[in-house]
Amino acid sequence: MKQRKKRLCAATGVVLGALTALAALPPAAVASPHPGGDPPSARRALPLGPADLPERRTTTTLQPGVTLTRIVRGNADDPALHWTVEVSIPGGDSSPDPDAPPTALKDRASADELAAALRRDGFEARVEEVTTPATADYRGGTLGWRVRIGTFDAQTAATAERTRLRAAGYSGSAVYTGWDGEATDRGPWHVDVLTIDPRTFRGTLDASYGPDLENRETASALSASAAATAAVNAGFFVLDPKAGAPGDPAGVGVYDGRLLSEPVAGRPALVVHDNGRRTEIARLTWRGTIATRAGSLPLNGVNRVPGLIRNCGGSAGDTPTSLPLHDVTCTNPDELVTFTPDYGARTPEGAGAEAVLDAHDRVVELRSPRGGTIPRGGSSVQATGERVADLTALAHVGERLRVSTTLLDGRGRRMSPSSRTDIVNAGPELVRDGRIHITPATDGMVHPGDPSWYYGWVHKRNPRTLAGVDAAGRTVLVTADGRSTDSLGLSIGEGAEVARSLGLRDAVNLDGGGSTTMVAEGSVLNSPSDAAGERPVGEALLILPHRHDT
Repeated sequence: MKQRKKRLCAATGVVLGALTALAALPPAAVASPHPGGDPPSARRALPLGPADLPERRTTTTLQPGVTLTRIVRGNADDPALHWTVEVSIPGGDSSPDPDAPPTALKDRASADELAAALRRDGFEARVEEVTTPATADYRGGTLGWRVRIGTFDAQTAATAERTRLRAAGYSGSAVYTGWDGEATDRGPWHVDVLTIDPRTFRGTLDASYGPDLENRETASALSASAAATAAVNAGFFVLDPKAGAPGDPAGVGVYDGRLLSEPVAGRPALVVHDNGRRTEIARLTWRGTIATRAGSLPLNGVNRVPGLIRNCGGSAGDTPTSLPLHDVTCTNPDELVTFTPDYGARTPEGAGAEAVLDAHDRVVELRSPRGGTIPRGGSSVQATGERVADLTALAHVGERLRVSTTLLDGRGRRMSPSSRTDIVNAGPELVRDGRIHITPATDGMVHPGDPSWYYGWVHKRNPRTLAGVDAAGRTVLVTADGRSTDSLGLSIGEGAEVARSLGLRDAVNLDGGGSTTMVAEGSVLNSPSDAAGERPVGEALLILPHRHDT
C-alpha cells in the first residue's frame, strides 16, 4: 500500500539488529566482516583539522546490510576559537528561511569605511579579507572583506555587543570563529554515517514526501509513518510561500518511477535504483508535452505553482535566468504546468485556465480561474498568461489530452525509471570517479554580484547532508552537525573531503542547514540547528526493513 506515494508499512515497530558497538580507534584496527572490505565509514580518519586530533567511532548494525557509524573528531575546547560580532545586513529579515545567508562581505574600501565609522562610535572594529579555494568550475581567491567587532569568550558577551551595535543603528550577528572553516581548527565535529551494502541488504531504500507534495513533514515523522529503520533528509524544497508551495521539491523528484517534480536543468541528483541495490549520481534534464490529435504544446513544469521556479533552471524566458541559480525563485508569467493528485488536495488557485482530466485522459472540465480538485486517477494542466489561449485552443471538453514527461540524462538520452527507482534533487557535486569534483558555479551556487551568498552557503561551515556510492556499490548517507560550538559543521569543500575519505567514488550534497536530520531506532540522532528543533522538510530517504523483519 502506498502512502499517497510511498510505503506505509503496516508494522507497528521495527526489529533492529544487534546493537554491538565496535571501537574504531584507529579504524584500520577493526577486522572487516564485509565482503569486499570495510564499509566506507571505517576506512581512515576524517580530514578535518590537524592530523593529531583524537577521533572516536562507534559502529552499530541496524538491520542486515545496514550499519550506522557515529564519528566524533577533535577537541571540545580550542583556545584559538572565540565569539565575535560580524557586521552585516541580515538576509533573513524578509524570508522565513533561517538558512538565508546574511550579506556580510564588502569591497575593501567599503569595509574600511564602515570599520572607521564603527570605531568613531566606540566599537573595536577590524577588517578581514576572506579568500576561498578554487573548485572544479570556480576560480576561488578573494571573495571580499568582512567587518567584525570584538573577541569574546562566550556567546552571551557577543550577543550583548550585538545588541549595543543595533542600538547604534548598525546590523550584525554573533558568530563563532570555528564556523569560518580554517584548516587549523581543532573541532569538534560530529558526523553520522549510514552504509547500505547491497550484497546483504534485504530491505528497501525509498524516498518519501509524505501524504502530498505541497506540505512539509519532519524526517522523523516520515520515518515513523513508514516504520523505517533509519532516515535522512533529502532534496531541496520550497520553504517560502512566496516561492511556491512549501514542501514542494525544488528540483527533480521521482518516486516509484513517477516523475512528480521536474529537474533544475542539468543539476545533479541522487538516483536510487532497485530499491537501494544500486545508486548513482546523474545530471538530468527533461521535456514534457500535452497533445491532442490537433497538435501539441510544451510543458514548463510538473506539480508546482505556475510562474514560480525555485532554484531556476527552467525554460527560456524565465527571469532573471533559465540557468540554475540556487535559493533564487525565477519567474515566468506564461507557463503550462501539469498536476497529479500527489500535489495536494487542490491545485494552486489564480488567474489563468485549467484543463481537468479524468483517469482516461479525457478533458472533463475547463475552469477559469484555475484551481480546484482533480478526479481520482486523473490530472490537470494549468495555463497562465499567453499560454491560456494556447491551452483553450487545444483542449476541449470530451476530447483526449495526453500528458507526457520524459527524463533525459547528461547526454540527452531518454531515462526510463522503473517502479523501483527514486530520484531526489541535489547539488553541488562533490566527488566524481574518486576525485574531488566540486561544481558550485555549474549548479547555481555562485551568485553574480553577491559574494556574500557564496561566503555564507559554500565557504563557511554549516550542517550538511551528503550522499554517494563507493567502489563496492554501497550507498552511503552522511550527516554532519553544525552551527554550534559542539560541532563546527562542514564547508562544501570539507564535505567533499569527508566524502572521499569515507571511500565514496561519487558523492553529492543534499539539503543541509537546519534541514540536516538523521533518524534511527525511532529517534533523531543528530542535533538539528534550528532553534525550534527538527525542521519539517520536503522529503526524506527512508531505509525500510525487509517485510519478514517487521
